[in-house]
Amino acid sequence: MKKLLCILLAVIMIAVISAPCAAEPEDTLGVSCPSAVLMHPSGKVLYEKNSHERLAPASVTKVMTLLLVMEALEAGQISLEEPVTGSAHASSMGGSQIWLEAGEQLTVDEMIKCVVVVSANDCSVALAEHIAGTEEAFVARMNERAVELGMNDTHFVNCCGLDAEGHLTTAYDIALMSAELLKHEKIKDYTLIWQDSIRGGSSLLTNTNKLVKTYEGITGLKTGSTSTAGFCLSASAERDGLELIAVVMKGETSAKRNADVTAMLNYGFATFASAELTSDRPIMPVPVELGKISEVACELQHTDPIVIEKYLLGSLEKEIVLAESLTAPVQKGDTAGEMRVRSQGEVILTVPIVTAAEVERIGLLDIFSALMRAACMKK
Repeated sequence: MKKLLCILLAVIMIAVISAPCAAEPEDTLGVSCPSAVLMHPSGKVLYEKNSHERLAPASVTKVMTLLLVMEALEAGQISLEEPVTGSAHASSMGGSQIWLEAGEQLTVDEMIKCVVVVSANDCSVALAEHIAGTEEAFVARMNERAVELGMNDTHFVNCCGLDAEGHLTTAYDIALMSAELLKHEKIKDYTLIWQDSIRGGSSLLTNTNKLVKTYEGITGLKTGSTSTAGFCLSASAERDGLELIAVVMKGETSAKRNADVTAMLNYGFATFASAELTSDRPIMPVPVELGKISEVACELQHTDPIVIEKYLLGSLEKEIVLAESLTAPVQKGDTAGEMRVRSQGEVILTVPIVTAAEVERIGLLDIFSALMRAACMKK
């Protein structure tokens, strides 16, 4: 009997050892690119595949270039109408270009259009030099901005995305800077252009992002491809108040790149929804001790909509928790409590409740006046 048990045990061990290893979980979205991410502009990742792998970004680099241009416009550092003069350095750029000549002038508006629509390297460098004096100084600011945005795996060497040693980023970091660029609504005036022209109509521009013509709700954003980087794309789209950013890197072909982005966006819009954070009931005033008035009105602190799986929308519960009292002086915007948002019993978010007005502290003169009024009323 013991011999039989030993034989059975040996057979079982051989079967276990020789059994094939379990396969990796299949990518249900069928994303073929080696690195990808689907992100809500809040930074919430909805899908990812090797999203922190450092790779060459090609012309998707220009998302950061455009972000700095938009910020310079908003700060009044430059204007859309002012001329930009192409330098010899800018005109020497290879790759995608409009064949800008040294000394040729286009407006900032035209330069941005060329960068966004046809990914013009020469115009990217011209804008960089116009804003920072040199491309090197502009790239230094690009890297500073990357740090500020939490792009921890990014290092830029140039402002246009031509292959260069050490010029690397990740799908995740690209999504972060894309979300920041989308805060500037003006950029969509350019990213949604299908065809346009410059130089009095003699130079035709056609958007390198074909999804502008084919995908419902597309809002941008930037394509890129080189022999080293493969085919890359940061695509943004919005439907029913839900904005999404899909990034793919190192695609084999432009068709596969577009198919991967389409698959991620379709998944996002089918699975998630945007939910406004409002209270289901009025928020009561909070008593104020030692104040010139006895209570202060309160309101929810402004919060952007959240992204949540659609099947959870019906299960959201909101609980208002307020302080028992506040002590004067009270400033407008002081914390007075919070709204706890629960889904299936679990708190998924808290939203601050703040005071809607200020309340001054009562002084000795106010106390004396109140006592006098009370005494007079008794008489």
